[in-house]
Amino acid sequence: MTGHLHIAYDQADSPVAREPERPIRVVLADDHALMRRSLRLLIESEPDLEVIAEASDLETVMRHVREHRPHVLVLDLGMPNGSSVEAIRRLRVEVPSTEIVVLTMEESPAFAQQALGAGATAFVLKERSDEDLPDAVRRAARGQHYVSPRVAANLTAFRRSMAQDRLSGRETEVVRLIALGYTSAEVASELHLSQRTVDTHRERINRKLGLRTRRDLVRYALQHGLLAA
Repeated sequence: MTGHLHIAYDQADSPVAREPERPIRVVLADDHALMRRSLRLLIESEPDLEVIAEASDLETVMRHVREHRPHVLVLDLGMPNGSSVEAIRRLRVEVPSTEIVVLTMEESPAFAQQALGAGATAFVLKERSDEDLPDAVRRAARGQHYVSPRVAANLTAFRRSMAQDRLSGRETEVVRLIALGYTSAEVASELHLSQRTVDTHRERINRKLGLRTRRDLVRYALQHGLLAA
């Protein structure tokens, strides 16, 4: 997992790279009309990319992908009227030829892990879409993974911590946020959990890792690269 994309998987780590026909056909899904317009202009400014349909809700997303069978779906992670992550899982089963690029404002490696684990091929931050999105779409169309560099280092550390210390993805993200100075209430708000659930996670984390104080958590997070920029 090296190179310009930080966590753009090598071809050897993914299915045999395929060169899609040109142009690459894209379905664009975002619930904000102005954002869709901006993203469409960005995508279609590239001579090898073409937006063939747009969607503002998950029902329309599913219909367009099933009907048009695009090379790539660009999907906002926060679509209304359902779960974008669940939509990813369903589409990977129903339309496996369509690769999925998640577009989001969420920098959390937990969200990236969730989306990629569900079957997304790429994870792109909205604020970096001008730089990252066209390349991510091209790579996705070839079956290659892409993660925006700002998320990539934290995602690598996140996965390492999960594997080495048997922390769940949610527990690992709780560690990271607490080490960054978030209170339990702020962690709950950030992860869309109740404060009681966050406190339960903290108890389990301390038990698994043998930690007692916030300082111990900060030290753990630093040692395991969870606070990488």
